[in-house]
Amino acid sequence: MATTDKASTRDRLLDAAAELFYRDGVSIGVEALCRTAGVSKRSMYQLFASKDEVLAASLARRMPEYEAQLAPDVEDAATPRERILNVFERLEKASAEPAYQGCPFLAALVELKDPQHPASAVAREAKGWMKGYFRTHAEDGGARDAELLARQLMLVFDGASARSGARVETLDGLTVATAATLLDAAGVK
Repeated sequence: MATTDKASTRDRLLDAAAELFYRDGVSIGVEALCRTAGVSKRSMYQLFASKDEVLAASLARRMPEYEAQLAPDVEDAATPRERILNVFERLEKASAEPAYQGCPFLAALVELKDPQHPASAVAREAKGWMKGYFRTHAEDGGARDAELLARQLMLVFDGASARSGARVETLDGLTVATAATLLDAAGVK
C-alpha cells in the first residue's frame, strides 16, 4: 500500500509541476507546488531532494509525449522531407491552441540560464533529440550539409515556438514555408 501511495504522491507532484512550470515558469515556489499537488512539503522532500529535481523529473516525464506529438508516424509522412515538414505543421497546429505557451524545454533552458541545473540537462536532451531527428531525415533526404540544416531548422522551430508562445506571432503557414525554403536550399527531396 505504501508503494501505491508514494507513486500517487509522485504522480500528483509531477502533474502539478508540469502544469505550473509550463503556465507560470520555473520560479514557482515549493509551497504553491505542494498546494496544487495536494501534498505536504515533507512528502515532496521524501520523494525529491529539491524543487529542481521535481522540475527535472516533470520535464523527463513529458519527453515521450513531446516526441510523439511532434514526430509523425511513418505512415503519415512517407519521405524525409515530409517528416521534417510534418513537425512544423504540428507546431503550427499546437501553437493555435489557447493554452499553448511555447516549447516547455526551451522555456526551461531560457528561464534557468544554468547549464548545471538538472532540468537544463533534461531540456538539452529533448532539444538534442529534435536536432537529431532533423539531421537524420535531412541525411536521408540527401541534404548537402545535414548538420547545418538541422541547426537551421532548430532555429526556426525554437524561434517560432518562443514567438508564438509569447503571443507575438501567429504561425499560420509561416514555419512550414520557412522550413520548406531551407529544405529546398539544402537539396532535400
